Amino acid sequence: MGNIVMFCILAVVIVASALLCVTTTKIMRAATYMLFVLFGVAGIYFLLDYTFLGAAQISVYAGGVTMIYVFAIQLVSKRTLQGLEERVKSGKMIGGALAAFAGLVVVSLILLKTGFYTQEIANVEVPMKEIGMALVGSEKYQYVLPFEFISVFLLACIIGGLVVARKEDKQ
Repeated sequence: MGNIVMFCILAVVIVASALLCVTTTKIMRAATYMLFVLFGVAGIYFLLDYTFLGAAQISVYAGGVTMIYVFAIQLVSKRTLQGLEERVKSGKMIGGALAAFAGLVVVSLILLKTGFYTQEIANVEVPMKEIGMALVGSEKYQYVLPFEFISVFLLACIIGGLVVARKEDKQ
């Protein structure tokens, strides 16, 4: 019973923080709400006794949100940080809602077509060595190349963001 109550509390915190994250107009508040979402997800991992995933969620994403704070301060103008910019127009809000609904329909159709909701999860514990080999291996269905690609892509994004920030300062 305690697990269900805790899950409900975490679910409410996650959903409320996610909604506040996408509806607020202030970037620092959005990053803070996103931090609450990520901590809530870590709480669900701990609730499911996935301590490694919970610890990884906190350590990786807490650092990631810290980087969002740094880039928000560096890349966004002072007027935006102070909340003096115009609000999002209703036409853009409607377009975003339609795009989100279209995405929901596509994902739902894919889940229905593949029968994902009827598949039963095997009650087999996977050894940590096998998980580690899957993460750092370079064979088929192993993930070292996607991790390397993402790290190079993120580095390019950081460099591009710094270049954009430097061009604004010169003007």
